[in-house]
Amino acid sequence: MSGHGLTGFVTLTRREILRFLRRPRNTFVPPFVTNVLYFAVFGVVLGERVGTMKFDGLTVEYITFILPGLVVLGAISNAFENSSFSIFHGRWNRYIEETLTSPMSYSRMVAAYIVSGAVRGLLVGTLIAGIGAFFTSVGVAQPLYLVAFALVITLLFSSVGVVGGLWADDWDNLTMMNQFLVRPLVFFGGVFYTVNSLPDGIFRDITLLNPMVYMVNGIRYGFLGASEVNPNLSLAVLSGLTLVFMLVDAYLFRRGYGLTD
Repeated sequence: MSGHGLTGFVTLTRREILRFLRRPRNTFVPPFVTNVLYFAVFGVVLGERVGTMKFDGLTVEYITFILPGLVVLGAISNAFENSSFSIFHGRWNRYIEETLTSPMSYSRMVAAYIVSGAVRGLLVGTLIAGIGAFFTSVGVAQPLYLVAFALVITLLFSSVGVVGGLWADDWDNLTMMNQFLVRPLVFFGGVFYTVNSLPDGIFRDITLLNPMVYMVNGIRYGFLGASEVNPNLSLAVLSGLTLVFMLVDAYLFRRGYGLTD
């Protein structure tokens, strides 16, 4: 990366990060309130009825079991929302044209949007983990895996958000993608139940096709050291998927998809 390219990348990344840091009421307060309710209702109230969860030879309290899934939900939702909003807002107000006419390459432009979205996802994920620590004691059994999965899933959904921002025709499209695509996939991805608890059949088979299962189990492995799926295989597949979406993003920018009338 040349000096000019590095300067442009850093400047654009810094601008996008400062954009959400300067609006904490929109960035951090909603996930804080939402996850306090999640932990209070699902973890404390429902957790007393459920008791403990058993998976991969490990037995943990229910609130401890759901914590990694809630971290995933917050991290990927915010990573997706940040990059999709940045792209669409720039298109809507036409200031993205200033970025497109800069000397940066398209791949560096895309990288700036992806990195800034991933930073927001990581910050929100860390916030949720901190909230969970007030409700239950949970350690970090596999720190390297936790960091690796956190980076991969936030980069992945920030990359998906770039596609969403280019595709969306109005603000309703952005809301629809996050509320009716991302969140349902997470809720059916083993956040509140174990995959092994599902009876054999089509529902279990469909669940295993859900990529969220592998993300949630990957983060759960980082926190608890146990997983229902092979963490190495999950990390490899998710890393490959992230690379594919990054390449797609760069290709769409180069083609001008959604960027030109």
